[in-house]
Amino acid sequence: MKILNLDTKKKDFSKLLQDRLNIRDDINHKAENFVRKVIADIKKNKDKSLMKYVSQYDSKNISNTKKLLVTKNEIKQAYKITSSDQVSNLKKAINRIRKFAKKQLHKSWSYKDKSSTLGEKVTAIDSVGVYVPGGKASYPSTVMMNVIPAKVAGVRKIYMSCPIDDIKNHSLAIVAADLCKVDSIFKMGGAHSIAALAYGTPTIPKVDKIVGPGNLFVSTAKKFVFGDVGIDNIAGPSEIVIVADKKNNPDMIAIDLFSQAEHDELAQPILISKSHLLIESVFNSMKKLLPRMSRKKIIMESIKNRGLFIKTNSDSETANIVNTIAPEHLELMYHDKKFLKQIRNAGAIFLGENSPEVFGDYCAGPNHVLPTSGSARFSSPLGVYDFLKRSSVINISKKDANVLSKISSVLADAEGLQAHSLSAKIRGK
Repeated sequence: MKILNLDTKKKDFSKLLQDRLNIRDDINHKAENFVRKVIADIKKNKDKSLMKYVSQYDSKNISNTKKLLVTKNEIKQAYKITSSDQVSNLKKAINRIRKFAKKQLHKSWSYKDKSSTLGEKVTAIDSVGVYVPGGKASYPSTVMMNVIPAKVAGVRKIYMSCPIDDIKNHSLAIVAADLCKVDSIFKMGGAHSIAALAYGTPTIPKVDKIVGPGNLFVSTAKKFVFGDVGIDNIAGPSEIVIVADKKNNPDMIAIDLFSQAEHDELAQPILISKSHLLIESVFNSMKKLLPRMSRKKIIMESIKNRGLFIKTNSDSETANIVNTIAPEHLELMYHDKKFLKQIRNAGAIFLGENSPEVFGDYCAGPNHVLPTSGSARFSSPLGVYDFLKRSSVINISKKDANVLSKISSVLADAEGLQAHSLSAKIRGK
């Protein structure tokens, strides 16, 4: 097993670090052209084209658009397949995530400015489409993390899209959707499902915002429909940075690095430490534990392609590197409040050995939909606020209108906007 080791003492450290962080961003013109065709096709031909793509890419068992909807009987079937232990723990996770989400609720507000009133009216988005990846896997965590904040925000209608080929393969996701009170679940995936949700068909309701992760075609479709509908983000490969010292458990660190590496070959596991001995111990732990991993081939590729050990000389140096990387997940194995204050850029921060990233994935409470590829420098985790919108409320009294009339008319005249100026002047004395 190979992993790149860097030391901040090396003259070319910054360049080597940046080279390792960069992902080849080759534009897939073939995928883009295909997605454009799919979107245009569904906008024009609605259900007819949707069924064509569903039959081709999702499930050949569905004969008409009405059968895209997961029925009440199929939901009951999903519950029968799902163990009571799984349902119980889904409920526990939902309660924790909902409790955290409720803390994010924003309320309308206003204040008096002399005799006028100014403020904001906060309202929820009317409808949301949640995309949940499918294939042979089931992702109830994706359902919970995307649906719960929308529900807490007060979104009226939530529709879920997932390429469900068989109820058995997706029972957990279906049960999670039912427990989270999703209004409808549709058996469709890919770019065509994004187009259907964005523009609507006689069968699929048009939504105001689309959230949830997906493959290249789903991400490209979300990018193309943005502006006609809102989207959450365009997610990149998963990543983790672990900051640890010689007192920390190397086996824990190794497993936590693996927990991100096993996502896919482009996932990025990074360890930063002032201790060369710890770095060596973690490497030995990784070699010891790797043979036991069911996804060891993916883990090995991830570590070889994008894994990184960084030896630093001080906490300030470590903090600067963390802020440069702006990781999706940051594990601070030792809880140092002084060090934490230096961290500005990270999607989620896990403090101490008892706070692994996996808890954040499923049930700690905070959302696991996080900024990737360095975007934590300017963006935040998905939350209730992503499903709320604000309207400015302006109520100017006659007395204050006289004051604002002068200000506005002078500025409008300066910009050469005569009608604006007259609109202001007519409110003055």
